[in-house]
Amino acid sequence: MTSQLRRSPLRTVAALVAAVTAVLLTLVGCSVDKSGADSGKPTIRLAYQSFPSGDLIVKNNRWLEEALPDYNIKWTKFDSGADVNTAFVAKQIDFGAIGSSPVARGLSQPLNIPYQVAFVLDVAGDNEALVARNGTGIDTVADLKGKRVATAFASTAHYSLLAALEQAGVKPADVDIIDLQPQASLAAWQRGDVDAVYTWLPTLDELRKDGKTLITSRQLATDGKPTLDLGVVATDFANAHPDVVDTWRKVQARALTVIHDDPQAAAEAIAAQLGTTPEDAANQLKQGTYLTPAELATPTWLGTEGNPGNLAENLHSAAVFLAGQQQIPSAPPLSTFQAALYTKGLPGVLEQS
Repeated sequence: MTSQLRRSPLRTVAALVAAVTAVLLTLVGCSVDKSGADSGKPTIRLAYQSFPSGDLIVKNNRWLEEALPDYNIKWTKFDSGADVNTAFVAKQIDFGAIGSSPVARGLSQPLNIPYQVAFVLDVAGDNEALVARNGTGIDTVADLKGKRVATAFASTAHYSLLAALEQAGVKPADVDIIDLQPQASLAAWQRGDVDAVYTWLPTLDELRKDGKTLITSRQLATDGKPTLDLGVVATDFANAHPDVVDTWRKVQARALTVIHDDPQAAAEAIAAQLGTTPEDAANQLKQGTYLTPAELATPTWLGTEGNPGNLAENLHSAAVFLAGQQQIPSAPPLSTFQAALYTKGLPGVLEQS
């Protein structure tokens, strides 16, 4: 990520394709954990992000490595959902932790990424928020008109920022929206280059130390614009290795159970991955909403095989909103999102976790 601030244009098809092509050449913003690699085994490639979720518990405790000893497990860290989408386009990963807004974008033109949603990692709450820097005179979302606001483009935070502006009657064109990843936005904030930031934990907590929260994703969810962090799998991989997908879902469900039943153990595992204290990780966990394994297979979320859940409606609504904001050319039909829910074997797979 360069230090130059990139201002938000309306995303045309050509611009989206150009952006994807540029990142395909470098796959910037990621780091790879190659520990324990065995060249004699096939490799499962997973994209993860540094937000508190069961995915970090699975990684820290090496549950997938234990459950799939005949595979190399390669974890790659990404800074945002946009970069995860790019890696899927480049066929560089098999599984990914990614926000619902990037998924809605990924399933739409021009990306049309062949992947499916196989898990709900968390529902955004106070762990994503819009914060204004102290001393800027910004007290409400409406005060952002004419101000400089940073967010990671094509992320759930970007989606939520646009939703917050719409709710406040502020046109995006009247705000200087700058494309910055979380750590870059924190640096810009500390230099005084931006007036507000919409981002997620753990960067969010740093901003809150000398800023004012204007709105959270929990509030926007109440107003009909929910965002989630999802686990997705490449369709070709799922078709070829359904047993691996089942195992991956089982260890992810195990992590959700730990979050609910042993929050101290969950906090310790996440703290180890985030490089923070268990107390801080526990506080971060309290700001999100984590489903139980049983809830995942209900009509509200993934649903069951042959009966896709309401998560498809959520993704379709996000795509409709993004199209209205000219972030994508158009929203696919609801059936596209229903077909993108991987419900094979549910709820039985989750009950065995």
